[in-house]
Amino acid sequence: MVRYQDRLAGESAKAYALRELTENIIKMELKPGALISENELSRTLGVSRTPIREAIQELVKARLIEVFPQKGSYVASISFDAVEEAAFLRRTIESAIVEELCDSITDAQLKSLYENIDLQEFYLKSGTSEKIMNLDNEFHEMLFVISGKEQTYKLMHSAMGQFDRLRTLSLYSVKDIKIVSDHRAIVDAIRDKDKENARSLMIKHLMRYKLDKDEVIRAYPDYFK
Repeated sequence: MVRYQDRLAGESAKAYALRELTENIIKMELKPGALISENELSRTLGVSRTPIREAIQELVKARLIEVFPQKGSYVASISFDAVEEAAFLRRTIESAIVEELCDSITDAQLKSLYENIDLQEFYLKSGTSEKIMNLDNEFHEMLFVISGKEQTYKLMHSAMGQFDRLRTLSLYSVKDIKIVSDHRAIVDAIRDKDKENARSLMIKHLMRYKLDKDEVIRAYPDYFK
């Protein structure tokens, strides 16, 4: 079921529409092939059709929405070419981030990362997929924030839509989820100042989608190009 949140204080109508559409597409509340109705969104979000249309154009650029003349706008299928490109970007940047953190991380920062992982383990045991996804996102963002590269994270995050949808489906369909144990191993390597291991663990972690690919496609064959 599509769930729209309230508009944030000071948030423009376009930013609000873009945030809500993006989150629902990535969380698979709006599934591939779903019609995007400008009129319905305008009524639901309480904004005019112009910012809705502008948000849709942004998501066309991100390859999350496709517009067909005379037919309408639809949530795009997941493209593995786009997933591969996004995964390459993440591997390149985040493997460098963890190497750098081996030289600079503080005990307090390590503690905050481990606290996040402890919560991930709790929700993994309780089977709360959405909580794990949110904490997973928070974990990776924390690495950028701790290293002083918040703007880099924002730029990278804007290109991750296709990759993030595959991550969402993996949480719902892959039986043996490794992301939490991966996170702990990565932080252990950073704590031990083992740059080579931290880098290789991050690369392995961000390559898991290749191992999960067949299982996800079997569960959701209609969602892919």
